[in-house]
Amino acid sequence: MERVFLLKLENGATLEARAEISLEISPHDKCVFTRDFYTDMGEVCRELDPTKLKVAVPTLPQIQRIATPEDLAKAEENQEKNRTAMATTQTLVEQLGLEMKLINAHSSLDGKLMTIQFSADGRVDFRELIKELTRARCSRIELRQIGVRDETGIYGGIGVCGQTLCCSRFLKEFNSINVKMAKEQDLSLTPATISGACGRLKCCLKYEHDGYTELAKGMPRKGEYCETPDGPGRITDRNLLSRKVFVTLENGNVNQYPAEDIKISHNQEKRVGPGKKNNDPRRSNNQETGENNKKNRENAENREHKNRRSHDSDDHSNGETENSK
Repeated sequence: MERVFLLKLENGATLEARAEISLEISPHDKCVFTRDFYTDMGEVCRELDPTKLKVAVPTLPQIQRIATPEDLAKAEENQEKNRTAMATTQTLVEQLGLEMKLINAHSSLDGKLMTIQFSADGRVDFRELIKELTRARCSRIELRQIGVRDETGIYGGIGVCGQTLCCSRFLKEFNSINVKMAKEQDLSLTPATISGACGRLKCCLKYEHDGYTELAKGMPRKGEYCETPDGPGRITDRNLLSRKVFVTLENGNVNQYPAEDIKISHNQEKRVGPGKKNNDPRRSNNQETGENNKKNRENAENREHKNRRSHDSDDHSNGETENSK
């Protein structure tokens, strides 16, 4: 049975590759592999479990050998080709007026393929650019558009947690993330708090979401009325990790209590909605005035309607009397 490894290329892209068991491969080794029509070199990140892959192992690129000094020297020569290709591509992009940001260029070890990665706000028609690059480089060119998260993973950096960015360290696929996850974790919704180095929502909001959802079970929510050892109050904040709540009492003081020491008072909550009355005695004067004005208008309309009916009845009676005469 073959072993499977995750390789990282010079341009930051990753791929899964298989190797014979006889090859003594360890993390951080440089390995030469074959894929499709070309040969390339990548660094081993870690070994993968073949049974958990989404694709069949025989279809993966084949690792041929651990990189030799000749292979490393060839990769160094390709570095100069990559820099020249980036300068040429940037010139052509400006001439063609394309809205794209070039990130890097990578030549395969045998020079048969050059991959240029870029980012853009939308779709870019780079067919003319491909023609010009193929004519200038005399090799196969592949342009690959990547997102801002992939771009940040390539550049790398340090997160607010003090560790290397997850997208640069171990994340391979980016899951869907939304603001609701931040709300359920009681985080401040300011961009500086919930956004990562890429400007998008932090990836850790996703894989910490299940834990916070479990912690929220049995915890009271913000805005609920409750009974505390110091009297009634309203919950204004909570800490899911310490399982404590902050309650604003009727006298204005804000006290902190364990969630087990308070009791929710459902009968004091405001229940305003279709078919429900507002039983809260603290409703605003404007609301009471509006309701009184509405009742007064209805009473006036009813009186006017009664007077009109009485007037019509009198006219009808007078008409009958005249006819009888």
